[in-house]
Amino acid sequence: MIDFRYHLVSTVAIFLALTVGIVLGTTMLQDPLLHTLKAETAQLREQSERLRTDKDLADQFNAGTAQLITAYETAMLERRLADTRIVVVEPSGVDAAVRDAIMERLRHAGGTVVGRITLTDRYLDPGEADHVDEVADRWSEDLKVPRGTPYERAGAEIAQAVLTADGDESPDGFDPAELLAGYVESGLLAVHGEPASGADAALLLAPAEPFALVADQEGNDTATPPANATVLALARALKRAGAATVLAGAPDADGPTGIIRQARAEKARFTTVDTAGTTAGDIVTVLALALAAEGRDGHYGVGAGVDGFLPAVLPDPRPDPTPTPSTGVSAEDVAADDES
Repeated sequence: MIDFRYHLVSTVAIFLALTVGIVLGTTMLQDPLLHTLKAETAQLREQSERLRTDKDLADQFNAGTAQLITAYETAMLERRLADTRIVVVEPSGVDAAVRDAIMERLRHAGGTVVGRITLTDRYLDPGEADHVDEVADRWSEDLKVPRGTPYERAGAEIAQAVLTADGDESPDGFDPAELLAGYVESGLLAVHGEPASGADAALLLAPAEPFALVADQEGNDTATPPANATVLALARALKRAGAATVLAGAPDADGPTGIIRQARAEKARFTTVDTAGTTAGDIVTVLALALAAEGRDGHYGVGAGVDGFLPAVLPDPRPDPTPTPSTGVSAEDVAADDES
């Protein structure tokens, strides 16, 4: 007969067997397991050190490359944009330091930045399309703007305004400065300098971070940010109006929702650069604008499908102005006159 003593002995035997198994298992497996863990840790530490060394070398190489490019920057840019009048167009969210660095290099290349236009958040908001349409209506009849979306019509008007200098003959006495002022008063633009001065070229800058996706009527995010289409409509309008047009941004602008990625997917006929914000990328942007002014467009940078990091054939420097006959007055004499 199975009694209580039998159950007690069986239970004690089971726990004793478990205890012996645990002791034996930890004793026999401890050394191999620790050896494996130590080996894997050593490998990971070695990989980490190697990656850190590679990163340090890459940083040093990039810094040296930037120094080399800077040393020869003048020779690379000199007179590439001489006698070229440039308008800079930017949406809100552009990195001001990147913009200022590129503008300075445009000047180094002999270009004249006549002004800067900022597209406000209201202009970029798809919910303000009706307002943009109303503003565009005020000018569309006199300018004979082609039919299209509100942003295509507005882009065509802005393009004509920045490419027509004050005082030039235009349809029905069209005043480009007045048009831009109207867009400013409507809260769609901010203007710096005198962009309505008859520009020859337009540089559009991508925002520092890609525009945000927007939920559609069903609550699903749109495939691409609506603000991309707004800026691209203006870029296409500038190109159609005859301006040398370049859209430049950082590598993020060629990301999945980036504006440069979308421009390239749409087979844009204007130039794009996706390395702005670096020494080399800023110089490529200037060279690309000079090429566009010669009627040669392309896509440059590190994104998929680019023509190359930089143009295969660089633009030629513009000829120096016709020298004036010597008057026999030296530079020292001019300096002395200035001091007096």
